Amino acid sequence: MPDEHPVSGSVYFCQPSKVAPAVFAALFFISGAWHLWQCIYYKSFKITALHPFCCLLFVVGFALREYGAFHISNVTIYLVSTICIYCAPPILELANYHVLGRILYYVPYFAPLHPGRTLTTFGAISGIVEILNALGVSLLANPNVKKQSTQDLGHILMKTALIVQIFVITVFVGIAGVFHHRCRKANIKSNKVQQPLLTLYISTVFIMIRTIYRTIEHFGMSRTPANPGADWDPMSLSPIVRYECNSFLWNGSHPRLYLPQDYHVYLAQDGKTELQGPGWESEQSWIMTFIDPCGLTALLAGKSSKGRKERPFWETNGFENVPRVKRDHGGSV
Repeated sequence: MPDEHPVSGSVYFCQPSKVAPAVFAALFFISGAWHLWQCIYYKSFKITALHPFCCLLFVVGFALREYGAFHISNVTIYLVSTICIYCAPPILELANYHVLGRILYYVPYFAPLHPGRTLTTFGAISGIVEILNALGVSLLANPNVKKQSTQDLGHILMKTALIVQIFVITVFVGIAGVFHHRCRKANIKSNKVQQPLLTLYISTVFIMIRTIYRTIEHFGMSRTPANPGADWDPMSLSPIVRYECNSFLWNGSHPRLYLPQDYHVYLAQDGKTELQGPGWESEQSWIMTFIDPCGLTALLAGKSSKGRKERPFWETNGFENVPRVKRDHGGSV
């Protein structure tokens, strides 16, 4: 944590810690190197490439923060480090969206939306959040910005980003919850489904805690100090919201420990047999599945799975009539 006493000439408004940034940079370097090794070992770049990339942003951000602790008047270092550290967390959210998409590919008959659009639709919204985040941070963290109207704009951008982020996380958890409920109702207790979902929930809780913390922080801040003697530091966040736990969480419960490498492989309706399928196909165009990932327009148009020209592949695999609710076994596939 920084020294709370104002320091003349410091762009941090105080004397920043010379120890904490180095520790966090080292932790994220370890986690990122571990993630990179896992991507190579499990051949899982398509699923988890975002994790080492996120760690890289954190390492760069905290390394620059460490450098800035010894060069407290360097505005450029301060801005770049702040932007890296604030913009890295949404990358972890994007990684969560991708993991859920792969889980939906694995149990396609219970997917509330097109699995492939889980990443693209939520990712597009996250991209907007990232832009708002970067713009807001660049205005708030720049000590050379003196105009109150400019600082107010920075707060508005940050608040908008945080509100959208909370909404997206809530919808995301709702989709995961609907899918999970359907699996439990059908008595599908495979560890290959349950464990990634559990990790996903824990990861999302970390993200939600951090987002709520930042939302309260920004809405409780009436104005940003514009002088070096102020005691506000946009980097003075609790370690729990800096994502060390979240990053190591996915190291310890890597998706490829449970999910197949090929997304065409899926779990049959008996909850234990793995089959090779053709992959998810949709009658909607790509742009429509992007805009409407849940297929609501098709439902409003009066279409249903019975009215399709071809039945989904999971309805013609020989397991479609398995009485799943009456099964009493579970565990790993």
